[in-house]
Amino acid sequence: MSDTRQVRHPGELRWETRLLAVVTLVLLAFGLAATYGAVSLVTVKGKDAGLVFAARQLSGAVLGGILLIWASRQDYYRWRAWAWPLLIFTIAALLVPLLPFTRAIAPSLNGARRWIDLGPVNFQPSEVARLAVVIWCAMLASKKGAQVREFKKGVVPFIVVLGLVSLLILLEPNLSMATLVAMLGGLVLFTAGAKIGHFLLIGGAGVILVFHQIRDAQYRLARVLTFLNPGDATTEAGFQVTQSLIGMGSGGLFGTGFGQGQQKLGYLPYAYSDFLFSTIGEEWGFAGVFVIVALFALFCWLGFRIARTASDPFGQYLAVGLTATIGLTAFMHMAVSLGLMPTTGLTLPFMSYGRSSQVISLLGTGILINIGTLRGRPRAPGVNRTGREAAKPAG
Repeated sequence: MSDTRQVRHPGELRWETRLLAVVTLVLLAFGLAATYGAVSLVTVKGKDAGLVFAARQLSGAVLGGILLIWASRQDYYRWRAWAWPLLIFTIAALLVPLLPFTRAIAPSLNGARRWIDLGPVNFQPSEVARLAVVIWCAMLASKKGAQVREFKKGVVPFIVVLGLVSLLILLEPNLSMATLVAMLGGLVLFTAGAKIGHFLLIGGAGVILVFHQIRDAQYRLARVLTFLNPGDATTEAGFQVTQSLIGMGSGGLFGTGFGQGQQKLGYLPYAYSDFLFSTIGEEWGFAGVFVIVALFALFCWLGFRIARTASDPFGQYLAVGLTATIGLTAFMHMAVSLGLMPTTGLTLPFMSYGRSSQVISLLGTGILINIGTLRGRPRAPGVNRTGREAAKPAG
């Protein structure tokens, strides 16, 4: 019986990938406008900070867009071979801010050393870690196959690497990002079929470690206590969340108008990054908030749909991890702005000010688009997923 399936051209885009690209573009454009609006009335040394921030954000969008287009045209299976080099680079980059003799290129900012500044090039290694961990975990999970259900051979290697990367991020210090990276790796492992019992064991140990980190840092403990008692310390530890909720509430149905929000005028710190969602709620109202939530929900639905129909296990695990990177980060950012989680420093993907986050998010989206483009792609006999001729068996 003849095969009646349609053979697609490798570069042909399906409707899911097209829609995913459109959603990303809308979020990116909305983010540029929201970032400018969040600092439009602020001046730094007598200059309009809004234009400076918007220009920087636009440069990140351009670079990220170029990487998105490039990644969408690269066979995603190549990232399987690049998993170890990317992970090693990430670990080396995470070590740089921790070394005492690197303060010239990794200065302290707000009590933390999270950036590498090389003049024209500066980036946040922990943002790169999000992508590196997802790619590495997808590679190893697809390689091990059914062994991921075994604790010693399957789970322990993930614990070692995820523990090392999370520890380096934690030492910056950045507890929220360290937790997010560990969660992303765990999600990929869970998707690959790891046992629930192993997750309960690891999760319990993780909760204990997080508890000790919160207890030993006064500002973290204050944030948690304020979260548990929202009415306390509204002018101290709970100041940011209180001002965020005031901004969200004052937006009403359609907001106060673009650039007309008041919370950014010194009332709400980091209104353009850590609390951009609150700025959107104030200036764009419930309508703007609804649109943003719907767009991120649509992004996640499309990403998981692509994962479900990917051509191979590596593509499935990678698509799940990349989708979760955007979805989890967006959810946690929104939850903090609404007072549903203790305060963290996570930005809103594609939208908040921060070129490292923006570039990595766009690069990851490009990879996800390629997974959706190449799913179901027929392969000629004797050719492997990298496009090279497979070795013929002896005899």
